[in-house]
Amino acid sequence: MEQRTVASTVSNLWEREVLPSLSGLVEIPALSPAFDSDWQRSGQLDAAVEHVRSWLADRSLPGATVEVVRLPGRSPVLLLDVPATPGREDAGTVLLYGHLDKQPPVGGWSEGLGPWTPVVRDGRLYGRGSADDGYSGYAAAVALQAVRDAGGEHARAVVLLETGEESGSPDLPAYLERLADRLGRVSLVVCLDSGGNDYERLWLTTSLRGLAQVHVTVRVLDSAQHSGLASGVVPSSFRVLRALLDRIEDAETGELKLAECNVEIPANRVEEAKATVETAPGAAAGAFPLHDETRPVTGDEVELVLNNSWRPTLSVIGASGLPEPADAGNVLRHATTLALSFRLPPTADSAAALAAVEKVLTTDVPYGATVELGGAECADGWNAPEPAPWLEAVLRRCSDEVFGKPWRGIGLGGSIPFMALLGEKYPDAQFVVTGALGPDSNAHVPDEWLHLDQARRVTEAVAMLLDAHAKG
Repeated sequence: MEQRTVASTVSNLWEREVLPSLSGLVEIPALSPAFDSDWQRSGQLDAAVEHVRSWLADRSLPGATVEVVRLPGRSPVLLLDVPATPGREDAGTVLLYGHLDKQPPVGGWSEGLGPWTPVVRDGRLYGRGSADDGYSGYAAAVALQAVRDAGGEHARAVVLLETGEESGSPDLPAYLERLADRLGRVSLVVCLDSGGNDYERLWLTTSLRGLAQVHVTVRVLDSAQHSGLASGVVPSSFRVLRALLDRIEDAETGELKLAECNVEIPANRVEEAKATVETAPGAAAGAFPLHDETRPVTGDEVELVLNNSWRPTLSVIGASGLPEPADAGNVLRHATTLALSFRLPPTADSAAALAAVEKVLTTDVPYGATVELGGAECADGWNAPEPAPWLEAVLRRCSDEVFGKPWRGIGLGGSIPFMALLGEKYPDAQFVVTGALGPDSNAHVPDEWLHLDQARRVTEAVAMLLDAHAKG
């Protein structure tokens, strides 16, 4: 495969065709179903799917088909199915994954920017869904076209774009079951919903944390009471919750105490963390806008990386029963509810961890207070298999010819439930989880932006992967 042709095709298509269409996709408020319960009526997810479908249908990919797959009551999936180049029909299926649904807009965007207003500035495309993950389907299709233009080869390729990833991919298992025969033997999975610690090299996500969530309510009264009359007699629901959380988390260190939430960190991931810190010193803590004199939880950067990728954490992500301070009276409240979010090590059993949390929260409750649980969910994490020799070789080539710097692997603190599902379903497949997101791309928060040059380089890398995979 002629690399200069790959680079030329990718650059031209991104400039002339991808950027205008991707900008149009940013304009569509295609909220994930978790944030738009009326998504079927609003039609925004369908609008995003149709926008990308029409663009994919215009590609110069011989024999390719584009189809919207729908299951009753589930958000749709968009499929681009591209036959293998002649002679590579026995190389299995390459599954290239991305998603078209988006996080909520949230407030606080900078002047001149907005969630549904695409703005190109200083090599960046601003707007919700630009980097997470609207560009992925475009990049996958352009990579396939670049392979063919450059005289390369590829196995049969299926680009799968779902519309529920930001909701935890609840519908994807049903789609994978429906499409299992059609997908056939998946030998390579490429996920473009990730990134790394800088925009100078190719970053591979080598692990993803799992998750568990639960809402816990502690109820101590049938109705709220005057705090001066009731305090000291009736226990505070907030204090009972504090005591319960102390069973789970060490408040001084943030360490989780439950065995089911912890694993032994593999030696290769420890070495990987050290290499990551050497490559991008300061990135682990520097990616976040710590306020004033606030410090990271430790000054050891390797430990920060391991904390974020291979150790469990607890975040209180919501609360109810607590009035705004300006509205608070001298009242002993009858109940307090907290939404607890646990990030779990990649190889932890998320169901076992959730069960352990629920048991601790409901056993021997102080003062016999009532504990109610709800909103429970869990999803396993994922740990990448060791790369095959062909993959190791092409990663080195990508590093030299496209990026000019060695590739690096890193564990991601977030979760992509789809990866664990695929890892279980296709245990013999190779996995490449990468993308154009960087430490300051602002996914999920105001001023989300896509690094356009990095997105182009990632697209070139995917083209090289496709060609190397076909030749094995």
